[in-house]
Amino acid sequence: MVPPRLRALVLAAALCVCEGRARVGARAARGWRAPAAARAAPRVAMTTVLAEPKRVIMKFGGSSVRDAERIREVCSLVASRMAELKVTPHLVCSAMGKTTNNLIAAGNLALMEGIVDLSVVKALHVETARELGIDETDAFQQVRELLEECEKLLEGVAMLGELSPRTLDKLVSFGERMSGRMVAAQLSRVGLTSRQYESWELGLVTTSDFGDASVLDDAWPTIRERLLAIPEGTVGVITGFIGKDREGRITTLGRGGSDLTASLLGAAAGFDEVQVWKDVDGILTADPRGCPAAKPVPFVTFEEAQELAYFGAQVLHPVAMQPAMRVDIPVRVMNSYNPTAQGTLITRQKAEQPLVSAITSKSGVQMVDITSTRMLGQYGFLAQVFKTFETHKLSVDVIASSEVSVSLTLNKKIELPKLERDGFAKGSHELNAIVRDLSLCADVRVTSGHSIVTLIADVKRSSSVMAVVFSVMARLGIQVEMMSQGASKVNISLVVPEEREKEAVSALHKCFFEDGQCDVNIHTLEQVMAIKA
Repeated sequence: MVPPRLRALVLAAALCVCEGRARVGARAARGWRAPAAARAAPRVAMTTVLAEPKRVIMKFGGSSVRDAERIREVCSLVASRMAELKVTPHLVCSAMGKTTNNLIAAGNLALMEGIVDLSVVKALHVETARELGIDETDAFQQVRELLEECEKLLEGVAMLGELSPRTLDKLVSFGERMSGRMVAAQLSRVGLTSRQYESWELGLVTTSDFGDASVLDDAWPTIRERLLAIPEGTVGVITGFIGKDREGRITTLGRGGSDLTASLLGAAAGFDEVQVWKDVDGILTADPRGCPAAKPVPFVTFEEAQELAYFGAQVLHPVAMQPAMRVDIPVRVMNSYNPTAQGTLITRQKAEQPLVSAITSKSGVQMVDITSTRMLGQYGFLAQVFKTFETHKLSVDVIASSEVSVSLTLNKKIELPKLERDGFAKGSHELNAIVRDLSLCADVRVTSGHSIVTLIADVKRSSSVMAVVFSVMARLGIQVEMMSQGASKVNISLVVPEEREKEAVSALHKCFFEDGQCDVNIHTLEQVMAIKA
């Protein structure tokens, strides 16, 4: 239901907005493409909650397995769900707590100063094993061997003075490999049959793009065969985030790759549901750090979840839902600290479409304004702009365009060019090259200090949404520097000054989700409406 105050605001502001002009562009298409086998799979509409999913992938992030207490809770949670809901789960586990960051720090220390220091990582795993009472198990003996192997790798880095992307992938892989063995040992300790599996044992073969590898198309059938071959009653604990290429070298799927691993395994094997266990009660209407009244969103579509993730929400990786989306397997976001919470169910469709489902934002954004210096109507201008960005491998977030100008934001924070007296630009190599190439046919202006505020909304009612948005922005005196309605038809993005980002999100959240909290003066708008009438 739309709050009465919000409904009145929408009606009152509609006439004001319809006379305004806004540049509406389409965000560039991007994203992961599923293997042919997945694209050809039959699609079954999932519009209801599965009351008792039989086969599930349960993914637990680093905060969920950060220490002995959390590992106990996770294993107790798995045991209770097996007993009460009769599910057959397999687990995907991330590295414990901040282990990945600590491994990277150890690698940099070995590289820059020639010092091998794995003490923080070692202390965490040894102390956790002692508290769990698994320090004398075969599983923890394997963890000790992995720690020794990791130290030898760091010694090689210190000796050679080199830390290549290939070596870095191998280094950070130790985190997932150790945590999986410890979780499997604790599951056995509480009476479950469990075994740890390296992802490549189940057929997860990737490209050789170290640091950001992709799973090969032909890996899907093997993953399905081997995952389904795990003995009945055995809980598999599978390493997330990592794989191996065809040459047997360890690769990583990039940050957030554990979510992608879970989604991929569930999709390839045709499981009933993928559950991603985090430290929040699902996807929220906004970041609770800036909006204390933020509340869980019970249902979102795959497209909405992707847009939220891409534009700032930290709950899921932007591409993690793609495998499940292609074969219509629901993804449920749950809270391992509060397992009784409903969480958020992500499916292809949902029964009801509220005016706005959630609001997210991304700070530290750079904006590029490109204006053609050629004759008005010169065809090929836009093609040349996008070709230049493709050539220099620099992606964008949002775009707004006209016949002779394009405004866009970059999807990563980079160093802005600084022109020296001789005209040579210091800064990002990619952006420098783009500015130089486009300067032959256009004026190019690059600015920083922007934020993107994104509303996941019913775009069919975009006039009503924007009536509220522009009224709020006008009330706060916040200039909307750019606006773009995504081609996915589920998001509306605004570029605002970075220093006003939190204020804008908070005010919009009050109007769309908090009854009686909207700061816009509705009476003024009603007077305008009366004059128009």
